[in-house]
Amino acid sequence: MDLRIRHLRLVDAIAKNGGLTAASRELHVTQSALSHQLREIEDRLGTPLFVRSRRKMLLTEAGRRVLKAAGAVLQELDSVEKEVRLLAGGGQGILRISTQCNTCYQWLPPLIRKFHRQYPRVEVEINVDATPDPLGALWRGELDLAILYSASSTKHLLTYPLFEDELMAILPPQHPLACRKFLAAEDFLEENLIVYLTPKEDSLLFQKVFLPANVSPRKITQVMLTEAIVAMIKAGFGIGVLSHWFSAPYVREGSVKAVRIMRGGLKRRWFGAAIKQPAVPAYVEDFTQLLSRSALPVLEKVK
Repeated sequence: MDLRIRHLRLVDAIAKNGGLTAASRELHVTQSALSHQLREIEDRLGTPLFVRSRRKMLLTEAGRRVLKAAGAVLQELDSVEKEVRLLAGGGQGILRISTQCNTCYQWLPPLIRKFHRQYPRVEVEINVDATPDPLGALWRGELDLAILYSASSTKHLLTYPLFEDELMAILPPQHPLACRKFLAAEDFLEENLIVYLTPKEDSLLFQKVFLPANVSPRKITQVMLTEAIVAMIKAGFGIGVLSHWFSAPYVREGSVKAVRIMRGGLKRRWFGAAIKQPAVPAYVEDFTQLLSRSALPVLEKVK
């Protein structure tokens, strides 16, 4: 290709200034160098771009066509440069996120509104479909930030500490186990456990409670929706395991009881994960900082 960006800038500067002298000052090159470059591009194209006169250099038909292209190309380049600088400075972009738990999507929207006050030009996209495997979606380039409570440590990931929550056994108020201070693994043996559609290898309950004790509930009912789990527990179809912050409103209204799992509690430590890259946008880290400070609506201590 004969035309280069520097040639387009040259034609634009000469047309705008009407001559080589003023154009050379704008482009910060000598007049002789600019004249040489113009002859070079005209030789390559096989036609003059300007008609030389004593007072002003006038565009030929070919020159007007090149100038038109120069205007579009240089404007687009200028726009791209500004956008890239904003991205590098963290002022503009798209933040694609997903979490490892469906209930998180209830407190994300208010958090995003706060974030938009700081970064009005950063669009936040929530990828609900990635919830079953947010880390995999992160590795596939489908996410910029994954909100996790379990993942393998790797040198290729940036991790941001967020917060801790606790999983509680949720029971109907009349259930015989509802008066316990905590439940052991054996207490689930005769129960219908109502839980999410989560593989056992990804379930903190199974990995930390049932498998070490070599026990399993009598029946396991897997449900997709958190609200459906609560409704089934209220109706007496079984017991569930939910985060303390999500179950707290139902506990306060008296429709269910929450009991700690194991004496020390079944706790999850959450963190944000992003792929390491030469320049991570500032808004990614700022979003995690906001998340660590104000994400959960209920963080009272479990009694």
